Amino acid sequence: MPYYEYRCASNGRTVEVRHAMSDRIDRWDELASQAGIDVGDTPGDAPVERLMSTSVPLTGKGEAPAFQGCGAGCACGPPSH
Repeated sequence: MPYYEYRCASNGRTVEVRHAMSDRIDRWDELASQAGIDVGDTPGDAPVERLMSTSVPLTGKGEAPAFQGCGAGCACGPPSH
């Protein structure tokens, strides 16, 4: 399952979640539930927008040293030594 970033204009937060490509998240309460975070003072029906993100490198050879792979056991993680 891919990762997606969503932005809530009501609270200014950007949240990353992982879900199936067929899933759709439109509201803050849905996003908070998927991310396992507290809704807080933001109304649950506040709209969220999925952001366009750069793609995740699939070879583990990206320039970002913090990239540790997707955790799915595929070849996108750093090489083991």
